[in-house]
Amino acid sequence: MVRHGVDFLRKAFRDPETGGYAWQIDWHEGRATVLDDTRHCYGMAFVMLAYAHAIKSGIDEARPWLAETFDLAEKVYWEPAVGLYADEATPDWQLSRYRGQNANMHACEAMIAAYSATREARYIVRAERLAQSITVRQAGLANDMIWEHYHQDWSVDWDYNRDDKSNIFRPWGYQPGHLTEWAKLLLQLDAHKPADWHVPRAEALFTAGVSRAWDAAHGGLYYGFAPDDSICDADKYHWVQAESFAAAALLAIRTGKADYWSWYERIWAYCWQHFVDHEQGAWFRILDATNLNHTREKSPAGKVDYHDIGACFDVLRALGGIEGE
Repeated sequence: MVRHGVDFLRKAFRDPETGGYAWQIDWHEGRATVLDDTRHCYGMAFVMLAYAHAIKSGIDEARPWLAETFDLAEKVYWEPAVGLYADEATPDWQLSRYRGQNANMHACEAMIAAYSATREARYIVRAERLAQSITVRQAGLANDMIWEHYHQDWSVDWDYNRDDKSNIFRPWGYQPGHLTEWAKLLLQLDAHKPADWHVPRAEALFTAGVSRAWDAAHGGLYYGFAPDDSICDADKYHWVQAESFAAAALLAIRTGKADYWSWYERIWAYCWQHFVDHEQGAWFRILDATNLNHTREKSPAGKVDYHDIGACFDVLRALGGIEGE
């Protein structure tokens, strides 16, 4: 099944002439029609993540595929002066002016997985550079938290999508789910490449997110808050809760502090009550501020339960309940 997945990735999404991957396709009767040929670094990060897990599954042919994708990302997206990847390009690799942290966060995740699968030092070195660049330097430009959007020179763009809530991949405001997700990644990075700044930074980011976004009245973490700490998007998204309980568990195990177990239990109990579909399986996608479910929609096809299942596996691995890294 894994081999089928990565083979399809290469057959349907990859452009053999440029090595780039289409953002969106229509697949019909064995043929791909490209609907959006934008080359997103965010998408390429998930391609690398897929190849890394394929290698872990015993699919050795994925090893050069991972290497070629990493090399291509380094060639077309990497900006060495800032230690970060650019965000998107045309099919002939003309970069847009937009810069964002989200692609770099998932690239860091992919690099950790790539190192775990191959033990090649370049992957963990890149993960460390990405983590430091976003969670320390860029955070220093944005109230010691992680802002999502930047200008071409990596200065903070405080107004990007301020009045547009429709772009769920590039929302305005601080994302508590990304603050906690970075906390989790810093701890996973530290397990491979320890540094004295990883754990304190993870604690600070986790606390910054949950202290501002937890809904004391109805439970759950809001989707976004503004620079003045007011809630700018009061919906509750499944992935925010998932990444946050995983980060809480990893922090509890790493630090021995009981307060993180309290956060884990609080968030997990909320998810079990409101997000898990106990009849049909999987998790609902979005609830409103009072936890009402207006659509019963599940995770979109592009990332089916990626955060939810991944977070559960992260906790199980950290507790020693399953093997692997």
